[in-house]
Amino acid sequence: MSDDAGLRIAPSASKAARSSSSIDLSKRDLTLDLARVFCVLLVVVIHLLMVGVGLGPDGGVIVSRPLETQWWFAPVTWVGQIMPLFFVVGGFASITAWRSTVRRGGTAAGYVRNRVLRLAQPAFPLFLFYAIVIGGAQLIGIDPELVRLAVVGAASPLWFLAAYMLCQALVPLMVTWHRRAPRATLLVLLAGAVAVDALRFSTGIDAIGLANLFFVWLLVQQLGFWYADGWFAARRWWTLVVIAVVAYATLVPMTAVGPYADDMLTNLNPPTLPLVALAVAQASILCLLRPALAKLMNTHAARAFVFLMGTRLMTIYLWHLPVILLVSGAALLIPGASPEPASLAWWWTRPLMFVIVMAAVFGLSFLVGRWEAPREVGATPPTPVVTVATVLAFIPPFAVMEFFMDLPIAIVGSVLLGVAILMLGRGRVASGDPSMR
Repeated sequence: MSDDAGLRIAPSASKAARSSSSIDLSKRDLTLDLARVFCVLLVVVIHLLMVGVGLGPDGGVIVSRPLETQWWFAPVTWVGQIMPLFFVVGGFASITAWRSTVRRGGTAAGYVRNRVLRLAQPAFPLFLFYAIVIGGAQLIGIDPELVRLAVVGAASPLWFLAAYMLCQALVPLMVTWHRRAPRATLLVLLAGAVAVDALRFSTGIDAIGLANLFFVWLLVQQLGFWYADGWFAARRWWTLVVIAVVAYATLVPMTAVGPYADDMLTNLNPPTLPLVALAVAQASILCLLRPALAKLMNTHAARAFVFLMGTRLMTIYLWHLPVILLVSGAALLIPGASPEPASLAWWWTRPLMFVIVMAAVFGLSFLVGRWEAPREVGATPPTPVVTVATVLAFIPPFAVMEFFMDLPIAIVGSVLLGVAILMLGRGRVASGDPSMR
Protein backbone atom coordinates (compact mmCIF):
# COMPACT_ATOMS: atom_id res chain seq x y z
CA MET A 1 0.00 0.00 0.00
CA SER A 2 2.65 2.43 -0.91
CA ASP A 3 2.52 5.47 -3.17
CA ASP A 4 4.90 8.01 -4.64
CA ALA A 5 3.25 10.53 -2.33
CA GLY A 6 3.33 8.07 0.54
CA LEU A 7 5.96 6.02 2.34
CA ARG A 8 9.45 5.17 1.13
CA ILE A 9 11.68 2.15 1.52
CA ALA A 10 13.97 1.86 4.54
CA PRO A 11 15.47 -1.41 5.81
CA SER A 12 15.68 -0.49 9.50
CA ALA A 13 14.20 1.80 12.13
CA SER A 14 17.36 3.89 12.33
CA LYS A 15 17.50 4.28 8.58
CA ALA A 16 13.80 5.13 8.59
CA ALA A 17 14.48 7.95 11.01
CA ARG A 18 17.34 9.27 8.88
CA SER A 19 15.25 8.96 5.73
CA SER A 20 12.31 10.79 7.28
CA SER A 21 14.51 13.65 8.37
CA SER A 22 16.07 13.99 4.91
CA ILE A 23 12.75 14.35 3.07
CA ASP A 24 11.47 17.80 2.21
CA LEU A 25 8.55 17.73 4.66
CA SER A 26 7.16 20.98 3.31
CA LYS A 27 6.03 19.14 0.19
CA ARG A 28 4.13 16.29 1.84
CA ASP A 29 1.36 15.93 4.35
CA LEU A 30 2.74 13.51 6.91
CA THR A 31 -0.65 13.23 8.61
CA LEU A 32 -1.78 11.17 5.62
CA ASP A 33 1.14 8.80 6.05
CA LEU A 34 0.06 8.42 9.67
CA ALA A 35 -3.56 7.86 8.63
CA ARG A 36 -2.52 5.14 6.19
CA VAL A 37 -0.51 3.29 8.83
CA PHE A 38 -3.34 3.68 11.34
CA CYS A 39 -5.84 2.18 8.89
CA VAL A 40 -3.75 -0.92 8.25
CA LEU A 41 -2.89 -1.52 11.91
CA LEU A 42 -6.56 -1.15 12.84
CA VAL A 43 -7.41 -3.81 10.24
CA VAL A 44 -4.92 -6.14 11.96
CA VAL A 45 -6.49 -5.46 15.36
CA ILE A 46 -10.01 -6.11 14.06
CA HIS A 47 -8.98 -9.39 12.46
CA LEU A 48 -7.26 -10.48 15.67
CA LEU A 49 -10.60 -10.02 17.42
CA MET A 50 -12.56 -11.72 14.64
CA VAL A 51 -10.51 -14.90 14.35
CA GLY A 52 -10.88 -17.51 17.07
CA VAL A 53 -9.06 -20.82 16.78
CA GLY A 54 -9.88 -23.52 19.29
CA LEU A 55 -10.50 -27.24 19.78
CA GLY A 56 -13.93 -28.83 19.59
CA PRO A 57 -15.29 -31.57 21.88
CA ASP A 58 -13.90 -34.21 19.52
CA GLY A 59 -10.46 -32.61 19.51
CA GLY A 60 -10.84 -31.16 16.05
CA VAL A 61 -9.79 -27.60 15.21
CA ILE A 62 -12.65 -25.08 15.08
CA VAL A 63 -12.33 -21.61 13.57
CA SER A 64 -14.90 -19.11 14.90
CA ARG A 65 -15.57 -15.34 14.71
CA PRO A 66 -15.86 -14.13 18.33
CA LEU A 67 -16.10 -10.42 17.55
CA GLU A 68 -19.20 -10.83 15.40
CA THR A 69 -21.08 -12.52 18.24
CA GLN A 70 -20.87 -9.45 20.47
CA TRP A 71 -23.99 -7.29 20.80
CA TRP A 72 -21.94 -4.14 20.28
CA PHE A 73 -20.25 -5.35 17.12
CA ALA A 74 -22.49 -3.58 14.57
CA PRO A 75 -22.37 -0.12 16.22
CA VAL A 76 -18.60 -0.34 16.58
CA THR A 77 -18.23 -0.98 12.84
CA TRP A 78 -19.55 2.55 12.24
CA VAL A 79 -16.18 3.66 13.63
CA GLY A 80 -14.04 0.61 12.93
CA GLN A 81 -14.86 0.33 9.22
CA ILE A 82 -11.88 2.40 8.19
CA MET A 83 -11.39 1.36 4.56
CA PRO A 84 -13.25 4.42 3.17
CA LEU A 85 -10.64 6.62 4.84
CA PHE A 86 -7.89 4.57 3.22
CA PHE A 87 -9.37 5.22 -0.21
CA VAL A 88 -9.69 8.95 0.59
CA VAL A 89 -6.02 9.03 1.57
CA GLY A 90 -5.22 7.00 -1.53
CA GLY A 91 -7.05 9.55 -3.65
CA PHE A 92 -4.94 12.34 -2.17
CA ALA A 93 -1.73 10.41 -2.88
CA SER A 94 -2.89 9.44 -6.37
CA ILE A 95 -3.72 12.91 -7.62
CA THR A 96 -0.48 14.21 -6.11
CA ALA A 97 1.55 11.50 -7.85
CA TRP A 98 -0.29 11.99 -11.15
CA ARG A 99 0.29 15.75 -11.14
CA SER A 100 3.96 15.12 -10.41
CA THR A 101 4.10 12.65 -13.31
CA VAL A 102 2.54 15.20 -15.66
CA ARG A 103 4.97 17.93 -14.57
CA ARG A 104 7.87 15.64 -15.38
CA GLY A 105 6.52 14.78 -18.80
CA GLY A 106 5.28 11.32 -17.90
CA THR A 107 2.38 9.52 -19.51
CA ALA A 108 -0.82 7.88 -18.31
CA ALA A 109 0.56 4.48 -19.36
CA GLY A 110 3.70 5.06 -17.29
CA TYR A 111 1.67 6.10 -14.27
CA VAL A 112 -0.67 3.11 -14.47
CA ARG A 113 2.24 0.71 -15.05
CA ASN A 114 3.91 2.01 -11.90
CA ARG A 115 0.73 1.76 -9.81
CA VAL A 116 -0.14 -1.74 -10.99
CA LEU A 117 3.37 -3.02 -10.32
CA ARG A 118 3.16 -1.68 -6.76
CA LEU A 119 0.07 -3.85 -6.21
CA ALA A 120 0.80 -6.89 -8.37
CA GLN A 121 4.34 -7.52 -7.12
CA PRO A 122 3.47 -8.03 -3.42
CA ALA A 123 0.46 -10.17 -4.35
CA PHE A 124 2.52 -12.57 -6.48
CA PRO A 125 4.36 -14.40 -3.63
CA LEU A 126 1.12 -14.56 -1.64
CA PHE A 127 -0.69 -16.41 -4.43
CA LEU A 128 2.29 -18.75 -4.75
CA PHE A 129 2.09 -19.34 -0.98
CA TYR A 130 -1.58 -20.30 -1.20
CA ALA A 131 -0.93 -22.61 -4.15
CA ILE A 132 1.76 -24.44 -2.18
CA VAL A 133 -0.18 -24.55 1.10
CA ILE A 134 -3.48 -25.72 -0.41
CA GLY A 135 -1.78 -28.21 -2.70
CA GLY A 136 0.38 -29.53 0.13
CA ALA A 137 -2.61 -29.84 2.47
CA GLN A 138 -4.43 -31.92 -0.12
CA LEU A 139 -1.45 -34.19 -0.62
CA ILE A 140 -1.00 -34.94 3.11
CA GLY A 141 -4.72 -35.41 3.70
CA ILE A 142 -5.64 -32.48 5.96
CA ASP A 143 -9.41 -32.06 6.38
CA PRO A 144 -10.48 -30.23 3.18
CA GLU A 145 -13.25 -28.32 4.96
CA LEU A 146 -10.82 -27.00 7.57
CA VAL A 147 -8.37 -25.96 4.85
CA ARG A 148 -11.14 -24.29 2.87
CA LEU A 149 -12.40 -22.38 5.92
CA ALA A 150 -8.91 -21.21 6.88
CA VAL A 151 -7.89 -20.20 3.35
CA VAL A 152 -11.15 -18.41 2.58
CA GLY A 153 -10.77 -16.30 5.72
CA ALA A 154 -7.04 -15.68 5.34
CA ALA A 155 -7.36 -14.55 1.71
CA SER A 156 -10.41 -12.32 2.25
CA PRO A 157 -8.39 -9.03 2.37
CA LEU A 158 -7.45 -9.55 -1.28
CA TRP A 159 -10.68 -7.77 -2.30
CA PHE A 160 -8.75 -4.58 -1.61
CA LEU A 161 -6.31 -5.25 -4.45
CA ALA A 162 -9.11 -5.53 -6.99
CA ALA A 163 -10.87 -2.36 -5.84
CA TYR A 164 -7.71 -0.30 -5.39
CA MET A 165 -6.16 -1.46 -8.67
CA LEU A 166 -9.32 -0.43 -10.50
CA CYS A 167 -9.18 3.01 -8.90
CA GLN A 168 -5.47 3.42 -9.61
CA ALA A 169 -5.81 2.40 -13.25
CA LEU A 170 -8.46 5.07 -13.77
CA VAL A 171 -6.65 7.91 -11.96
CA PRO A 172 -5.58 9.75 -15.17
CA LEU A 173 -9.17 9.71 -16.45
CA MET A 174 -10.74 10.59 -13.10
CA VAL A 175 -8.32 13.48 -12.51
CA THR A 176 -9.23 14.86 -15.93
CA TRP A 177 -12.93 14.71 -15.04
CA HIS A 178 -12.17 16.24 -11.67
CA ARG A 179 -10.33 19.13 -13.29
CA ARG A 180 -13.06 19.81 -15.85
CA ALA A 181 -16.20 19.26 -13.75
CA PRO A 182 -15.47 18.32 -10.12
CA ARG A 183 -19.05 18.66 -8.83
CA ALA A 184 -20.61 16.95 -11.83
CA THR A 185 -18.18 14.04 -11.48
CA LEU A 186 -19.22 13.52 -7.85
CA LEU A 187 -22.89 13.72 -8.73
CA VAL A 188 -22.61 11.24 -11.62
CA LEU A 189 -20.71 8.74 -9.45
CA LEU A 190 -23.19 9.21 -6.60
CA ALA A 191 -26.15 8.70 -8.94
CA GLY A 192 -24.49 5.56 -10.27
CA ALA A 193 -23.95 4.18 -6.76
CA VAL A 194 -27.59 4.85 -5.82
CA ALA A 195 -28.86 3.28 -9.05
CA VAL A 196 -26.74 0.15 -8.61
CA ASP A 197 -27.90 -0.33 -5.01
CA ALA A 198 -31.52 0.27 -5.97
CA LEU A 199 -31.34 -2.28 -8.77
CA ARG A 200 -29.48 -4.78 -6.62
CA PHE A 201 -31.90 -4.68 -3.69
CA SER A 202 -35.04 -4.47 -5.81
CA THR A 203 -34.08 -7.54 -7.86
CA GLY A 204 -32.32 -9.49 -5.12
CA ILE A 205 -29.36 -10.11 -7.44
CA ASP A 206 -26.27 -9.37 -5.34
CA ALA A 207 -23.95 -9.64 -8.36
CA ILE A 208 -25.33 -6.33 -9.61
CA GLY A 209 -23.60 -4.70 -6.64
CA LEU A 210 -20.22 -5.43 -8.21
CA ALA A 211 -20.76 -2.38 -10.41
CA ASN A 212 -20.22 -0.32 -7.28
CA LEU A 213 -16.58 -1.35 -7.31
CA PHE A 214 -16.56 1.39 -9.91
CA PHE A 215 -19.06 3.94 -8.58
CA VAL A 216 -18.54 3.75 -4.79
CA TRP A 217 -14.77 3.43 -4.62
CA LEU A 218 -14.14 5.93 -7.40
CA LEU A 219 -16.47 8.36 -5.62
CA VAL A 220 -14.53 7.91 -2.39
CA GLN A 221 -11.27 8.36 -4.28
CA GLN A 222 -12.64 11.61 -5.74
CA LEU A 223 -13.16 12.85 -2.18
CA GLY A 224 -9.41 12.36 -1.78
CA PHE A 225 -8.92 14.63 -4.80
CA TRP A 226 -11.04 17.29 -3.09
CA TYR A 227 -9.01 16.81 0.10
CA ALA A 228 -5.80 17.35 -1.89
CA ASP A 229 -7.25 20.51 -3.43
CA GLY A 230 -7.84 21.92 0.05
CA TRP A 231 -11.64 21.85 0.09
CA PHE A 232 -11.85 20.27 3.54
CA ALA A 233 -9.03 22.43 4.91
CA ALA A 234 -10.88 25.55 3.73
CA ARG A 235 -13.89 24.72 5.89
CA ARG A 236 -14.15 26.05 9.44
CA TRP A 237 -13.86 23.53 12.24
CA TRP A 238 -17.53 23.69 13.15
CA THR A 239 -18.48 23.15 9.50
CA LEU A 240 -16.42 19.98 9.44
CA VAL A 241 -18.14 18.84 12.64
CA VAL A 242 -21.55 19.44 11.06
CA ILE A 243 -20.53 17.59 7.89
CA ALA A 244 -19.30 14.59 9.90
CA VAL A 245 -22.43 14.52 12.09
CA VAL A 246 -24.77 14.78 9.10
CA ALA A 247 -22.85 12.07 7.24
CA TYR A 248 -23.14 9.70 10.20
CA ALA A 249 -26.78 10.68 10.68
CA THR A 250 -27.60 9.54 7.15
CA LEU A 251 -26.59 6.02 8.17
CA VAL A 252 -29.55 5.84 10.55
CA PRO A 253 -32.35 5.91 7.95
CA MET A 254 -30.24 3.91 5.49
CA THR A 255 -29.86 1.05 7.98
CA ALA A 256 -33.06 1.39 10.03
CA VAL A 257 -35.50 1.94 7.16
CA GLY A 258 -33.43 1.33 4.06
CA PRO A 259 -32.06 -1.99 2.79
CA TYR A 260 -28.57 -1.67 4.23
CA ALA A 261 -27.13 -3.72 7.10
CA ASP A 262 -26.24 -1.88 10.30
CA ASP A 263 -22.96 -3.81 10.19
CA MET A 264 -20.61 -1.74 8.02
CA LEU A 265 -18.44 -4.77 7.29
CA THR A 266 -21.41 -6.39 5.58
CA ASN A 267 -21.76 -3.25 3.46
CA LEU A 268 -18.18 -3.64 2.24
CA ASN A 269 -18.51 -6.35 -0.41
CA PRO A 270 -20.18 -5.50 -2.67
CA PRO A 271 -19.57 -1.86 -1.70
CA THR A 272 -22.68 0.15 -0.93
CA LEU A 273 -23.78 3.74 -0.38
CA PRO A 274 -23.13 3.79 3.41
CA LEU A 275 -19.40 3.60 2.65
CA VAL A 276 -19.68 6.98 0.93
CA ALA A 277 -21.24 8.48 4.06
CA LEU A 278 -18.43 6.99 6.14
CA ALA A 279 -15.85 8.44 3.73
CA VAL A 280 -17.29 11.95 4.04
CA ALA A 281 -17.38 11.71 7.83
CA GLN A 282 -13.88 10.22 8.11
CA ALA A 283 -12.35 12.79 5.75
CA SER A 284 -13.88 15.58 7.83
CA ILE A 285 -12.63 14.06 11.08
CA LEU A 286 -9.15 13.58 9.62
CA CYS A 287 -9.08 17.26 8.66
CA LEU A 288 -10.26 18.23 12.15
CA LEU A 289 -7.47 16.17 13.71
CA ARG A 290 -4.84 17.38 11.28
CA PRO A 291 -3.25 20.05 13.56
CA ALA A 292 -2.81 17.54 16.38
CA LEU A 293 -1.56 14.84 14.02
CA ALA A 294 0.86 17.28 12.36
CA LYS A 295 2.28 18.15 15.77
CA LEU A 296 2.72 14.44 16.50
CA MET A 297 4.45 13.88 13.14
CA ASN A 298 6.91 16.66 13.96
CA THR A 299 8.54 14.28 16.45
CA HIS A 300 11.38 12.05 15.26
CA ALA A 301 9.93 9.00 17.02
CA ALA A 302 6.57 9.27 15.26
CA ARG A 303 8.17 9.85 11.86
CA ALA A 304 10.53 6.89 12.32
CA PHE A 305 7.67 4.59 13.33
CA VAL A 306 5.38 5.69 10.50
CA PHE A 307 8.08 5.46 7.83
CA LEU A 308 9.24 2.07 9.10
CA MET A 309 5.68 0.71 9.06
CA GLY A 310 5.16 2.31 5.68
CA THR A 311 7.95 0.27 4.14
CA ARG A 312 5.98 -2.87 5.00
CA LEU A 313 2.35 -1.78 4.77
CA MET A 314 1.40 -4.05 1.89
CA THR A 315 3.20 -6.98 3.50
CA ILE A 316 1.38 -6.34 6.78
CA TYR A 317 -1.98 -6.09 5.05
CA LEU A 318 -1.62 -9.12 2.78
CA TRP A 319 0.10 -11.49 5.20
CA HIS A 320 -1.31 -10.68 8.64
CA LEU A 321 -4.29 -13.04 8.43
CA PRO A 322 -2.26 -16.11 7.35
CA VAL A 323 0.16 -15.28 10.18
CA ILE A 324 -2.71 -14.92 12.68
CA LEU A 325 -3.99 -18.38 11.73
CA LEU A 326 -0.52 -19.95 11.86
CA VAL A 327 0.29 -18.40 15.25
CA SER A 328 -3.12 -19.39 16.61
CA GLY A 329 -2.64 -22.94 15.33
CA ALA A 330 0.81 -23.15 16.91
CA ALA A 331 -0.64 -21.95 20.23
CA LEU A 332 -2.94 -24.99 20.26
CA LEU A 333 0.17 -27.16 20.63
CA ILE A 334 1.26 -25.35 23.80
CA PRO A 335 -0.70 -26.30 26.95
CA GLY A 336 -2.57 -23.27 28.31
CA ALA A 337 -1.49 -20.96 25.49
CA SER A 338 -4.80 -21.05 23.63
CA PRO A 339 -7.80 -19.99 25.73
CA GLU A 340 -11.27 -20.79 24.47
CA PRO A 341 -12.24 -18.18 21.86
CA ALA A 342 -14.55 -15.43 23.22
CA SER A 343 -13.66 -16.30 26.80
CA LEU A 344 -12.41 -13.58 29.13
CA ALA A 345 -8.92 -15.06 29.04
CA TRP A 346 -9.01 -15.06 25.23
CA TRP A 347 -9.85 -11.34 25.11
CA TRP A 348 -7.01 -10.56 27.50
CA THR A 349 -4.52 -12.41 25.28
CA ARG A 350 -5.28 -10.23 22.24
CA PRO A 351 -2.70 -7.49 23.03
CA LEU A 352 0.02 -10.14 23.38
CA MET A 353 -1.16 -11.79 20.17
CA PHE A 354 -0.95 -8.45 18.40
CA VAL A 355 2.70 -8.09 19.41
CA ILE A 356 3.51 -11.67 18.38
CA VAL A 357 1.73 -11.37 15.04
CA MET A 358 3.36 -8.05 14.21
CA ALA A 359 6.77 -9.45 15.12
CA ALA A 360 6.14 -12.47 12.91
CA VAL A 361 4.96 -10.33 9.99
CA PHE A 362 7.96 -8.05 10.46
CA GLY A 363 10.27 -11.07 10.26
CA LEU A 364 8.40 -12.37 7.24
CA SER A 365 8.85 -9.01 5.54
CA PHE A 366 12.57 -9.74 5.18
CA LEU A 367 11.61 -12.65 2.90
CA VAL A 368 8.69 -11.23 0.94
CA GLY A 369 9.06 -7.51 1.56
CA ARG A 370 11.40 -7.03 -1.39
CA TRP A 371 8.36 -7.54 -3.62
CA GLU A 372 6.86 -4.46 -2.01
CA ALA A 373 9.84 -2.25 -2.84
CA PRO A 374 9.43 -0.03 -5.93
CA ARG A 375 11.27 -1.61 -8.84
CA GLU A 376 13.40 0.19 -11.37
CA VAL A 377 11.82 -0.55 -14.71
CA GLY A 378 12.64 0.19 -18.31
CA ALA A 379 10.81 2.30 -20.84
CA THR A 380 7.04 2.23 -20.55
CA PRO A 381 5.47 -0.46 -22.73
CA PRO A 382 2.83 0.58 -25.28
CA THR A 383 -0.55 1.50 -23.83
CA PRO A 384 -2.27 -1.71 -25.09
CA VAL A 385 0.36 -3.79 -23.29
CA VAL A 386 -0.14 -1.85 -20.04
CA THR A 387 -3.91 -2.25 -20.42
CA VAL A 388 -3.72 -6.03 -20.92
CA ALA A 389 -1.27 -6.42 -18.02
CA THR A 390 -3.56 -4.39 -15.77
CA VAL A 391 -6.50 -6.64 -16.63
CA LEU A 392 -4.39 -9.75 -15.96
CA ALA A 393 -3.31 -8.38 -12.57
CA PHE A 394 -6.90 -7.43 -11.71
CA ILE A 395 -8.39 -10.87 -12.40
CA PRO A 396 -6.78 -12.87 -9.52
CA PRO A 397 -7.90 -10.65 -6.59
CA PHE A 398 -11.29 -10.14 -8.23
CA ALA A 399 -11.69 -13.92 -8.54
CA VAL A 400 -10.85 -14.31 -4.84
CA MET A 401 -13.41 -11.63 -3.97
CA GLU A 402 -16.10 -13.36 -6.01
CA PHE A 403 -15.35 -17.08 -5.62
CA PHE A 404 -12.97 -17.24 -2.62
CA MET A 405 -9.46 -18.62 -2.66
CA ASP A 406 -8.94 -22.23 -3.73
CA LEU A 407 -6.20 -24.19 -5.46
CA PRO A 408 -7.18 -23.38 -9.08
CA ILE A 409 -7.48 -19.66 -8.31
CA ALA A 410 -4.15 -19.72 -6.45
CA ILE A 411 -2.37 -21.40 -9.37
CA VAL A 412 -3.99 -19.37 -12.14
CA GLY A 413 -3.60 -16.19 -10.08
CA SER A 414 0.12 -16.83 -9.67
CA VAL A 415 0.50 -17.29 -13.42
CA LEU A 416 -1.53 -14.20 -14.34
CA LEU A 417 0.28 -11.99 -11.83
CA GLY A 418 3.64 -13.30 -12.98
CA VAL A 419 2.79 -12.61 -16.61
CA ALA A 420 1.48 -9.13 -15.76
CA ILE A 421 4.69 -8.27 -13.90
CA LEU A 422 6.83 -9.48 -16.81
CA MET A 423 4.71 -7.55 -19.32
CA LEU A 424 5.02 -4.35 -17.33
CA GLY A 425 8.77 -4.80 -17.29
CA ARG A 426 11.53 -4.92 -14.72
CA GLY A 427 15.13 -3.79 -15.05
CA ARG A 428 17.00 -0.52 -15.14
CA VAL A 429 15.35 2.85 -15.54
CA ALA A 430 15.55 3.93 -19.16
CA SER A 431 16.92 7.41 -19.65
CA GLY A 432 14.28 9.81 -20.84
CA ASP A 433 11.38 7.96 -19.20
CA PRO A 434 10.25 10.53 -16.63
CA SER A 435 7.17 8.60 -15.60
CA MET A 436 9.30 6.26 -13.50
CA ARG A 437 11.53 8.78 -11.77
